[in-house]
Amino acid sequence: MRRFLRLHIINIGYMDKLSYALGLGIGQQLSQMGAENISAEDFAQAIKDVLEGNELKVSHREAQSIVQDYFKKQEEKLQAQRAEQGKVQKEAGEKFLAENAKKEGVVTLPSGLQYKVLFEGKGKKPTAKDTVMCHYEGTLIDGTVFDSSYQRGEPATFPLQQVIAGWTEGLQLMQEGAKYRFFIPFRLGYGAGGAGASIPPYATLIFDVELIQVV
Repeated sequence: MRRFLRLHIINIGYMDKLSYALGLGIGQQLSQMGAENISAEDFAQAIKDVLEGNELKVSHREAQSIVQDYFKKQEEKLQAQRAEQGKVQKEAGEKFLAENAKKEGVVTLPSGLQYKVLFEGKGKKPTAKDTVMCHYEGTLIDGTVFDSSYQRGEPATFPLQQVIAGWTEGLQLMQEGAKYRFFIPFRLGYGAGGAGASIPPYATLIFDVELIQVV
């Protein structure tokens, strides 16, 4: 009898954890989809009604329509926010580059790419078709670091034809052993779309790049 009670208690504890785990997964998905102000009580009640076969407050077809309409509005809201953010980033980037062009040692190329030589190298120069090994650190104009091979503790190797245009152009100016600082306008970076959560739309980027080897 004691063994039965103990197993029963264990099963109850397991099912509680399973229920919570399922809710955790669904909740995370909703959060990633941009769901806001969801009523947890109504959400739980809907699940209960389905599992217990109760009469539904709305039909499955109506529910599908409601959900599609909600996420359509959320997407429109997100796009409006990104457009406003992009406008701010674009204006800030243009102002930054205009002021930066006046600084000593900064060279502005016809494409709009700016660079500053931190120290020169004496080795081979890459072409656009080459693969290079580099150490680098990328920041936004506010100083936020979004990527760094230095922090990872190992250099990166990649073909120059497979990176942003600012890198493809800029690396060809360098010789092995050199270290340059690039100031990359959004057109030569990740453009109007940005890149993930780290790089906003229309972002001007700053890269310190050390060319280790033309592979």
